[in-house]
Amino acid sequence: MTIKLLDIRRLIAAMTMSLVVAFGAMAQADAAMSHFWTAQGYYNPASAGNLDAINLQLGSRMQWVDFRHAPMNFYITADMPYKFLEQRFGVGVKAEFERIGLYTNSRIGAQIAYKRKLGRNIMLSVGVQPGVFSQTFRADEAVTPSSAEHDVAIPERNVSGTAFDANVGVYLSAPRYWAGFSVTHVTSPSIELKESRDAIYIYEFKISRAYYLMGGGNIPINNTLFDIQPAAMFATDLKAWTAQIAAKLRYNRMFSIGAGYRYKDAVTAFIGVNLKDAYIGYAYDYPVSAISKATFGSHEVFITYNVKLDNRVKNKNKQKSVRLM
Repeated sequence: MTIKLLDIRRLIAAMTMSLVVAFGAMAQADAAMSHFWTAQGYYNPASAGNLDAINLQLGSRMQWVDFRHAPMNFYITADMPYKFLEQRFGVGVKAEFERIGLYTNSRIGAQIAYKRKLGRNIMLSVGVQPGVFSQTFRADEAVTPSSAEHDVAIPERNVSGTAFDANVGVYLSAPRYWAGFSVTHVTSPSIELKESRDAIYIYEFKISRAYYLMGGGNIPINNTLFDIQPAAMFATDLKAWTAQIAAKLRYNRMFSIGAGYRYKDAVTAFIGVNLKDAYIGYAYDYPVSAISKATFGSHEVFITYNVKLDNRVKNKNKQKSVRLM
């Protein structure tokens, strides 16, 4: 019997997606953004209000585009500085939609960060993001052999549930560098998935706590119009871990190209442009693991836009962000 190459690709894809969904159901609940240095608000609520502007961010990641039901993530954040009783705060919101396998996840949260100056040009922030995590399992899209016995651990009908969720973090920023540490899903919530309020069968989805350490900087090249912006991130749920490094070369504070590497997962190529109040970036991930036999890679698009605030009252704590310098 001859097995076609397409069938082999489909088999590899199915096996890989099964492992991904199984791991995701137990542990992973955050997208692995290649633009992590720009998407700081996605991982760390303490970065809210770091600019003297209303900062709007929109990101979309389409992973392993050759797979059916491959991970797809879309999110938007908005934040701004706020002064209360002569103290500086950052406030913001975050909304996210994700499809991975037969799961659909949606998250929304409010961000607040307290900011304190350390020295002349260093700002320390402590932030929290309370919110809700909603999930749906689309049983009507599941395909099982007609002769197979039903597994009671798998819902026969669409089920959904919602739970309280929260992120916390600390963030340090200066004109030439930034660093942050955050914990997402700090309450490690359990979502009860059920067909209706009075359903007999209840399925539980456990979200593991995740820890993120990231940092970056801006290094001007003397006597040129170029600068280098390196960044790195380490993430773990205390059962598994991953790490990313990236670096951009920017010309005249406008055009940038770069490359990155996610440990044992993918190499990344970046391209972006800084306009007057906006940044538009694109990233392409090429897998270096065995999954490369079944996909040609992942795509990511990222857009930020800053709405300047009224500067007639001078802000003594004014900061510049190395993300947009």
